[in-house]
Amino acid sequence: MLKVDAVHVSIQSVVALRGLSLTVADGTMVGLVGRNGAGKTTLLRSVMGHLSPSQGSISFDGQDLTKLPRHARAALGIGYMPEDRGLVPELTVEENILVPVWVNKSLNEAERLALVYQVLPELREMRERRALLLSGGQQKLVALARALAVGTRLLLLDEPFEGVAPALSKRLADVIAGLKGSRVSVLIAQSDLNHSRRLVDSEFVVERGANVVATAA
Repeated sequence: MLKVDAVHVSIQSVVALRGLSLTVADGTMVGLVGRNGAGKTTLLRSVMGHLSPSQGSISFDGQDLTKLPRHARAALGIGYMPEDRGLVPELTVEENILVPVWVNKSLNEAERLALVYQVLPELREMRERRALLLSGGQQKLVALARALAVGTRLLLLDEPFEGVAPALSKRLADVIAGLKGSRVSVLIAQSDLNHSRRLVDSEFVVERGANVVATAA
């Protein structure tokens, strides 16, 4: 489904990715592992269209993502949970969840909200609360919910367990584990796979923007 082939990306003249390659097949869960600064976030931002590769290709279902505008990812069924959560502070929890759904006219708003609240029922009671009033952990849950709302085909999760309390980390892990075996593919970027090694079908290790090894989990 997702194919990244020998991608090179520079950020303000600094080379961040050096020929990185990976694949995420239909219905699989893949880990992208590397230390801070290794290039994990750069790759996910490149898939989402925030950064443009100078070499290589990124395709989704055979379609060249680099030729599409950023907002087109939502229409393709790609959901993104950035490490910094990326919520709009003045919008409510529910409005933040729905932002990418509003872009994808093929999705039914009520159906996607029902799915999100079924998976993350704790968000229903805070749906009218503005994002700026949430704790960091609660914001992580909303960011995951937003990705789930639009990610009917592929989820990109950037350090979903970083900086959260152990109880919430377990909650996030349980939600992600519930996606195992579904039709949704998942790419999880982490400094280590302690929370998800039992879930992933394969893992790609990145160091200084390049592949180190790819092994079956």
